[in-house]
Amino acid sequence: MIVAGVMSGTSADGINVALVRLNSGWTRLRLLAHAEYPYPKAVREFVLATMNSPRASVADLARLNFLLGELYADAVLATQRRFRVKAELVGCHGQTLYHQGETVAFLGRKVAVTWQTGEGAVIAARVGVPVVSDFRPADMAASGKGAPLVPFLDFLLYRDERIGRIVQNIGGIANLTAIPAGASSAQVIAFDTGPGNMVIDAAMQRFFHKPYDRDGRVAGSGAVLDRVVADILHEPFFRQRPPKTAGREEFGREFSEKFVRRCRRAPSRDVVATATALTARSIADALQRFVLTKRHRYREFIVSGGGANNSTLMAMLANKLRPLGLEIRSSDEFGLPSEAKEAAAFALLAYETWNRRPSNVPAATAAKRSAILGKISYV
Repeated sequence: MIVAGVMSGTSADGINVALVRLNSGWTRLRLLAHAEYPYPKAVREFVLATMNSPRASVADLARLNFLLGELYADAVLATQRRFRVKAELVGCHGQTLYHQGETVAFLGRKVAVTWQTGEGAVIAARVGVPVVSDFRPADMAASGKGAPLVPFLDFLLYRDERIGRIVQNIGGIANLTAIPAGASSAQVIAFDTGPGNMVIDAAMQRFFHKPYDRDGRVAGSGAVLDRVVADILHEPFFRQRPPKTAGREEFGREFSEKFVRRCRRAPSRDVVATATALTARSIADALQRFVLTKRHRYREFIVSGGGANNSTLMAMLANKLRPLGLEIRSSDEFGLPSEAKEAAAFALLAYETWNRRPSNVPAATAAKRSAILGKISYV
C-alpha cells in the first residue's frame, strides 16, 4: 500500500510530504518520494501567533483548520504529480497549536489536552482517498502524554540485535528514542529533551529578521554565554524524569523572551550561539541523566530533523558526545532522509490505524495500554 505522510512541525516553517510503500506486515518501509513546501508568509505568521496564545478568535481558528486542510491537500497532490505516484491513504499529523500532556484543573475536572489543526475531511475530499489525522488524543485517552509518537517508527527502523542505538530528532523541539540492543518495545526509552531549533529560530527572527540560522553560520561566529546555559539546565523540565513532552508551551515565545533577557546586552551573535549551545547541552545532559546507565550500552547516535543541517550545532553536540563513546550517524545512512523521517512516521501510523492495529509506544508516552491512533475521514 502507498501512503502519504504529512507533517508540519512546531517550527511551523512548512509542510513535509513523504510517499511511502508499506507491505502487509510493515516489516519493510520504502520511501518513494519526499517533498517540502513552505507555508505562505502570512500563514506562518498567523500560526506562530496562534500557538499557545492566551487570546484567539474562534472564527479565525475555525478558518485556519479548513485553510490548512486545503494546504495539506495541495502539498499531497503536488507531490503525487511531481513523482507520478498515487497514494491510497494519507496520514496527516496536522499543525500543533497547543499541547498539554499533564493534567491541570479546568472547570472542576483535571484534564490533559492537545490540539492539532488541519481538517482531514477537506484533505480526503481533495485528494480522493481516506485520511487518518488527529493521532495524539487516543494515546491521551489511555492516560498517555500523547507524545512522542515517532518512536514507533524508530523501533521499526533502528532496532538491532547487537547494537544499542539512540535516535535523536532535532526539530523545533528535540526528542530522543533509546533502543537497547535486542530490545522489545517495552524497553524503549523516549522523551523530549528540550528545545531543538525553536529558541535558535526565535533569536534569529528577533535580531536578524531571518527564520533560521542557515548552516549555523551566525552561531559559529558568536561566543557562548556558559553561565546562561548552566542556569537554564537547572530548571525543573530538564531535571524531570521521563516520560515527558514539551512544545511551545515550555520553550516558545515566553521562554525565548526570558532567554534573551538572561543574555542581557550580549551581542546578537552571542545570543544565537548560546541558544545553539542550549540545544546541544540539553541533549547531552538528558543522555547522561536518563539514558546512559550500566544496564544498557549504546554505540550509535542517529540524528534527524532540521537541526542536523546546522553544522555549528552538530559540532557542539559531537564535542559533548565524544567522551560518552557515541558514534554520530545520520538517518540518511539508513535510507530515510532526515527531512522525511517524521512525515514517513505518520504514514506508518496511518497504515497501522487503517489496519486496526495500535501504534503508540506506552513505554514512551506513559499510556496505560496500547491504542489505535487517529480518526479516519472517508471519501
